[in-house]
Parts: sequence; C-alpha cells; structure tokens
Amino acid sequence: MAKRDYYEVLGVGKGANKDDIKKAYRKLAMQYHPDRNPDNKEAEAKFKEASEAAEILLDDSKKSRYDQFGHAGVDGNSGGFSGFGGAQGFSGDFGDIFNEIFGDFLGGGGGRGRRSSGRSRGRPGNDLQMSLSIEFEEAAFGCTKKVSVNKNVTCHTCGGSGAEKGSAPTTCSQCNGYGEVRRQQGFFTMASTCPRCHGSGQMIANPCTTCRGSGTTRKKVELEVKVPAGIDKGQRLKLSNEGDAGSEGGEAGDLYVIIDVQNHPFFERDGFEVHCTIPISFSQAALGTDLEVPTLHGKVSMNIPAGTQSGKKMRLKAKGISQLGGYGIGDQIVTLHVETPTKLSTEQKELFRQLSKFDCTSCNPMGRSFFEKVKDLFQ
Repeated sequence: MAKRDYYEVLGVGKGANKDDIKKAYRKLAMQYHPDRNPDNKEAEAKFKEASEAAEILLDDSKKSRYDQFGHAGVDGNSGGFSGFGGAQGFSGDFGDIFNEIFGDFLGGGGGRGRRSSGRSRGRPGNDLQMSLSIEFEEAAFGCTKKVSVNKNVTCHTCGGSGAEKGSAPTTCSQCNGYGEVRRQQGFFTMASTCPRCHGSGQMIANPCTTCRGSGTTRKKVELEVKVPAGIDKGQRLKLSNEGDAGSEGGEAGDLYVIIDVQNHPFFERDGFEVHCTIPISFSQAALGTDLEVPTLHGKVSMNIPAGTQSGKKMRLKAKGISQLGGYGIGDQIVTLHVETPTKLSTEQKELFRQLSKFDCTSCNPMGRSFFEKVKDLFQ
C-alpha cells in the first residue's frame, strides 16, 4: 500500500512551519497513543505514521529531500519504532518533542539514558526576594548598601550531608540510588519518585542533630548590594547563589532585590531626565535675569531671557540621571513659573496702579493673539 503524503498525514499545508508541525503531531500522538488505545491496531498504525511524518518534516535536511523527491528521497532515513518499545535514534526537533510529550512515560527509549546508581539528585535552593529603599540621589549616582536576609545555609555541623558526624548517607534500597521507581505499563515504562527516599536516592540512618537531616539551617546573613547608577523604582537586582542553600549538593537559589526609590522634595524623575519648577517674579520675567538653579550635580547659573512667559521650559544638558550601563547622562528640565503676588503693601499697590496705566495689548504676546482672534471672529 502506497504511503500517504506526510503533510496530509499531519493535516498541515506544505508551507507549515515547525511550530505548526509540532502542534499537529502533538495532537495526533496523544489521540492515537497505544496506551490510550490498547489492542487497537489501527490506532497503533496511525501513531507510527504520524511519528514518521513528523520526524521527516522536523528535520531540515530530510524535509528538503522529501519536498524535492517525495518518499523516494527519504526512504530508509526515518528513525522508526522498534517493537514499539520507544523512539530509536531520534534526535533534533523530533527527539525533543517526542521526549516532551512522552518523557514521563519512557524508560530507556526516546534518547533518555539511565542514571548511574547511587547518584545524588541534589535539589536546588529556593529563590528569595526582598525590597531595598534608597534615596533619590543614590538611585541617580549608584551606591553600595548593606542588607540582612534570613535564609537557609549549609549546616556547619554535617556540611550539608544531613548525617550525624561519623556517619554518611546510604543508598536507598528501594530505588538503588536512582531516586525513582519504574513499572511496566503497556508498551512503556512508567517512572515515579521513590516513596522511600523521596527522590534523593539516599537514606540517612543517623540524622544530624543540628539540622535534623535536612542539611541546612536558618541564619541571618549580611550582604553587600551594589546598586548601579540610573536604577529606577520597581527594577530588581539579582544576586546569584545568595538565596536558600540547596540540599543534597544542589545549587543555591538566587536573591532578587526589588528597588524602591524615595521621593525627592524638589526633583521629579522621568526616565533619565530630572524635572523641577522654579518660581520667578513679574519683574524677573519681564526684564530677564540670571538665576542660580540647584541640580543633582551642584548649582548652575541659568539665564532667564526678557519676556519669559509662565510655564516656559528650559533644558540643562547632562544635569540629569546617569543612564544604566554608563551610556550618558540625562538632562534637567526647568519649568519657570511666574508668580502673582498675593499680599501687597500700600506702596506696592500704588506702584502697580501706576504701572497699569502703561498696560497695552501689544506688549503682551498672549493677549495680542487673543484679541486678534476675537476681532476676526466678529468681523
């Protein structure tokens, strides 16, 4: 009987990408898996057919030959199944997806090797998280802070073995050190965590009295955190291997430090720019002046041009926050606010009355624009 087209078998078009092919194969493989269809020869045949099609189409070289020459270009090049005990010789994308779907069920098949007897299955430690509050300037320029964290550390008495001094862990007799037990089900070998050693592969007859066999103890540890210049609120730093210690030789977890930046009484931050508002008087705005403006980098003299309007923004180059990684410094944006006096002396009121006699629309740019618009509206 002639073989069906591989694309037809998987139900995909010839332009399908690898993700489409994997998705289609996963669906068919789960549908026609022999363990889901015991004693069903038709389902077994469809499972084999789908697996062969996926193996060819997920291999770039084989797919290219198949697209050019059809089945003749790939005959004898598929891995196939031997007695349906598992995938034989599969590699690459198909080997990965086969193990992804059936990895929990396979014993020696599918490219998964058997663990060496007595090998410890060390468990990694937990990742930890903490918050660190820093000042506005510390975020801008960077700093080094000391923090304290409560975490699990390797037991100093047993060195992390969990066994009392003078003794050592022994190989679990139920799983022979594999950490898992296996049983045959249908065509596949089922593997599950050993109930006796809980997956460690070892047993402790005389537990350490300090850590009670866990291999770790709780301790308050002081650490230095280097905060880079330019960091912002909500960003986090990773301190590798500074989390909880692993057990049975496992790697320690990581510590994540979440940064909280305190508000500044004068400056506000926008990315790497710093914003502030400077009040000026009527006379300073009208006549112009030189002002001494505070920045994160010290005081700077800034020229206010004559005729400055309230709300005008002026830029001070490279007076903002250092960019992460040292790729330059942001600017400082100064917003000028022309203040209207609220409490005037009798003499000041008289001076303003005299000044008001010289008020003219043409002297005020916003007023001139306003009255021109009104004039055009009623013409």
